[in-house]
Amino acid sequence: MRYPTTLSRLLVAVSVCAALGLAAGCSKQIGSAAASTTAPASAAAQGGSPASASKLGDLSQFRRIAADVSAFVARGDLPGGKTRIKDLEVAWDEAEAGLKPRAADDWHVLDKVIDRALEALRTDHPKQSDCTAAMNDLLHTFDRLAGKTS
Repeated sequence: MRYPTTLSRLLVAVSVCAALGLAAGCSKQIGSAAASTTAPASAAAQGGSPASASKLGDLSQFRRIAADVSAFVARGDLPGGKTRIKDLEVAWDEAEAGLKPRAADDWHVLDKVIDRALEALRTDHPKQSDCTAAMNDLLHTFDRLAGKTS
């Protein structure tokens, strides 16, 4: 009767390993929407170098979209910035489940700054100065969380 016990223990071990493997693969990756919506010009706006990883992980895809929005705002194209920031909102929301557990405090800080940028661009009568300040704050927050600035 030892053989069935050994076989069942092996079966349980394999099942546990499979379940753990599946659970590890459930973490949501940073949005493919962010990767597919970034413009080539955004790499130049960021300086062309990948962002250092923060506690939240690699936020460079989100920062590239924010840099694109900032470029629209700098040109005075607030409607274009409003359209582009939607891509950031969607990508950020899609990635929440994978990012927030890594560093909830940092996630909340960045989420609030993203919300302020969304509000500045979506107000009924957006002001260039408010949008510029919100985007500068957002880019600075990305850089600070990545350890690029203090």
